[in-house]
Amino acid sequence: MRKRIALLGIYHETNTFITTPTTLDDFKNGYWLAGDAIRTEYEGAHHEISGVIDVIDACSDLELVPVLYASATPGGLIQKAAYEAILTEMWAALDAVLPVDGCVVVPHGAGVAESQPDLDGYWLGLLRKKLGDKIPITGTLDPHANVSPAMVAATDALVAYATNPHIDQRATGRKAAEMVVETVRGNLRPVQHLVQLPMAISIEQQYTSQDPCQSLLVYLNEISDQNRLVSASLLLGFPYADVAEMGSAFILVADEKRDANARNLIRKTGQQLSDYILNRKEAFNGAKTGIGAVLPSLAALPKPILMLDMGDNVGGGAPGNSTHLLESLENQDVGPVFICLYDPSAVGEASHYPVGESFKLAIGEEGKKYETWARLIRLSDGKFTESTPKHGGFVKYDMGETAIVKTGKGNNVMLTTRRTPPYSLRQMTAFGVSPESFAIIIAKGVNAPIAAYAPVCPSIVQVDTPGVTQADMTLFAYQNRRKPLFPFE
Repeated sequence: MRKRIALLGIYHETNTFITTPTTLDDFKNGYWLAGDAIRTEYEGAHHEISGVIDVIDACSDLELVPVLYASATPGGLIQKAAYEAILTEMWAALDAVLPVDGCVVVPHGAGVAESQPDLDGYWLGLLRKKLGDKIPITGTLDPHANVSPAMVAATDALVAYATNPHIDQRATGRKAAEMVVETVRGNLRPVQHLVQLPMAISIEQQYTSQDPCQSLLVYLNEISDQNRLVSASLLLGFPYADVAEMGSAFILVADEKRDANARNLIRKTGQQLSDYILNRKEAFNGAKTGIGAVLPSLAALPKPILMLDMGDNVGGGAPGNSTHLLESLENQDVGPVFICLYDPSAVGEASHYPVGESFKLAIGEEGKKYETWARLIRLSDGKFTESTPKHGGFVKYDMGETAIVKTGKGNNVMLTTRRTPPYSLRQMTAFGVSPESFAIIIAKGVNAPIAAYAPVCPSIVQVDTPGVTQADMTLFAYQNRRKPLFPFE
């Protein structure tokens, strides 16, 4: 009889500085998948779940048992009713398929809920109690996880994506699945160690294809190989969560079956990695350059320029409706510009006009609307697909009803009714918008959009803008973070 491997997860990156909560409907309208629907959605995709499916399906002695996967777009604190409903359904679905011989979990690692500041540690701990100590649990994490001791205590081995933008999610899923396979077969006895650093890497410095993170990862891989580790993960951390776990970390996994000294090895490795990064901590703090300082340099840069709006980062929970950069560029007659804004009311207004008609339109954040003359270019259902690995691993996108307008200054504004992070160039090309026709493409993100836009944008500029994801974390009022923590202390 084949051994059974359960697969389940709750996936949310929670920004506690946002006043609008994340509701059960946000999960229902995101990814709420049970049983074989998980396989249907992710088989052959670029997600970590896809990697788990790859590995388990290739094992003739194992059977994958998908249970429940619930995910919502990054946003504010998860309502108690939402996570309780998810857990009720998850435990019922798990009970229906027990017993299992192993389990792969797919949390984000930065979930925060009402009354449960360490949501991932909480539900993973409940899972451990349900399965018992003898059933191996491995899993994946987003490197923006704020990892708690509870998450590590509840699992046997956790591995994070190694790239930011996240283009190795499928490979990370394979790694987590391989570890549970080898553990179930008796070939691996994993032990893991969490190193919580007294520092938080600035969101601005978390691009893993350039220094300082690139050199850090080279060193991490070298020292991991030297010390015969099974896995070594850098957790960049997510600064927009006011929790005790906020900050950067490492998770190290060794094989106690192969190395009797495994626990000492991972502690030794943890100390080496800590010394390396703490001796270079200033390099991980970022420049935090505002639009005023950026504007004079734009004319000389090769076009198109990818301008990253760090303070309105949809992937960090921001609303994606700030016109701060658009207004600054239009005031200086810099363009042509493309920007995508979440603005259901503006879409509704635009939909009253025929294509080609011009009209006055107020766009952007409530209470700070930017008024402009607009000509309607296109209306669409906002659906598109992405066939190649990009940040997030998504294949199907749905922006809701979408309008594209051209402002009086000649700039294109895409208006959507669903918050959609800029993870795919198809967000433009699927709707007849040519990236090469713009001098500047504004993307609501920090590093994630680079995977999609770098192939057509020879210049990339990060701009520290105001908002709930502004780059300077020291401007937020934390009550629960650990101390000392660089750059605060």
